[in-house]
Amino acid sequence: MNRRNFLQTVGTAATAVQLSTTAAASSILPNIHMNNNFKLKLLATNWGFNGTLDEYCTKVKKDGYDGIEIWWPLEKKGQDQLFSLLKKHELEVGFLCAGSDSNYKKHFDQFVQMIDAAANESIQRPLYINCHSGRDYFTYEEGKTFISHTSALAKSTGIKICHETHRSRLLYAAPVARHYMETIPELRITFDVSHWCNVHESLLEDQQETVNLSLQRVDHIHARVGHAEGPQVNDPRAPEWDHAVKAHLAWWDKVVELKKQKGDVLTILTEFGPPDYMPTLPYTRQPLADQWAVNVHMMQMIRNRYQP
Repeated sequence: MNRRNFLQTVGTAATAVQLSTTAAASSILPNIHMNNNFKLKLLATNWGFNGTLDEYCTKVKKDGYDGIEIWWPLEKKGQDQLFSLLKKHELEVGFLCAGSDSNYKKHFDQFVQMIDAAANESIQRPLYINCHSGRDYFTYEEGKTFISHTSALAKSTGIKICHETHRSRLLYAAPVARHYMETIPELRITFDVSHWCNVHESLLEDQQETVNLSLQRVDHIHARVGHAEGPQVNDPRAPEWDHAVKAHLAWWDKVVELKKQKGDVLTILTEFGPPDYMPTLPYTRQPLADQWAVNVHMMQMIRNRYQP
């Protein structure tokens, strides 16, 4: 069988099972007490998008997203272009911020410069700022400085600032994150639990207490589905990943329930990535699924499940 026929056969098989898998995953949550101020905002990633920023924003709007998550542009020209396009396409925005140097002091200074600008110099107020905070090899005392700075900045600006549960960053593993949560009450989290699944080679069945503690701190979700051997399943619509999808939905359900009870805004980014996050066929590097289509599927599933 040649590669084209192989892909067509796989696609046909996937379509045949997709309806039942999608129906089960997108079922609406049971009625819970909801404060009418609850709002759900769904955002698109530009990770892996190869067109222009204008083409990206056009596609985001057309496919039904509320906004985008994007790295804070360091240059004035990039900022002006971004804010012009956000206005043109009537999109909301969340910013990503980080440092890059391996040296703690230099890294922290880079981080502070970037996040202070994103919080104070943005023409359009962001829904949130998501932090790729520090490095996994920074000490706990060094890590605390990132959280202390963002906590003060959030208080002075009123912007939600969250630290992502991300490999290679401060909150790269569940027990490490738990130590930060237990000692820093003001820590708020971007919940990308797919990384923890990968780090701990499990769906965290043996760390539910830690996961439940983190769910109380979540203000933003990265909706990618991980598994015991990786941070991203090849296609969440495929039936072999049903168990992993349901595990992630159960965690997200708890966050949504808390936000609905409080009448808070919950932002969710659909963040299935391109190769090499997306598995590929050997030799051809042909992606096993369409990244954009998978993310739109996730967006629609989440909106159907959680939209009041």
